[in-house]
Amino acid sequence: MNIPQIRLESTNAQISMETRKAVNQINQPKADMSIEQPKADLSIRTIQGKLTIDQSQARADVDLKSVFLRTEEFAQMGKQGLLVGIQRRAQEGEELMKIENSGNPISMQAKRNGQKPTKEFGIGFVPSVGSVKINYQPAVVETSITPNKPIISVRINKPVHDYQPGKVEISLAQRNNLNIEFETIDIMV
Repeated sequence: MNIPQIRLESTNAQISMETRKAVNQINQPKADMSIEQPKADLSIRTIQGKLTIDQSQARADVDLKSVFLRTEEFAQMGKQGLLVGIQRRAQEGEELMKIENSGNPISMQAKRNGQKPTKEFGIGFVPSVGSVKINYQPAVVETSITPNKPIISVRINKPVHDYQPGKVEISLAQRNNLNIEFETIDIMV
């Protein structure tokens, strides 16, 4: 007996997938920064010291006097000498008026006026202690400092972002196939 037979032979479809990964690059450039520090403002003011030395008394002690002082001294000595002379003459006149009293006023006056006064002796070239006057006012220093703030400038750089998207390519590597065959088989019964 002949039996028809159908033979089915199928081949599955095969898919091919090719994947390319995404590339993501991020680069952050450094910020541009500048710092400038201005110098501080400094001012120094000095009031000079003052030294005064007054040696006029010491010079007068060793008889090195100025013309003005010497003139004043001579005027004073002349005035004093005049007063002493007036007093002496008045006293001598008084003595002569009283000549009738005992004594010899003319010879006494001659003896008194004829003798030179005794000279005083002393060391004249050494000034007295403390005759040089020294005065000192120290210098004054005033400082003024004004600090200046730093000048800071910052420029931010944006990140550089490079992105290449990934890709998936799908293709059919093998098509599906269905093969149908009809055969008759003889079977004996």
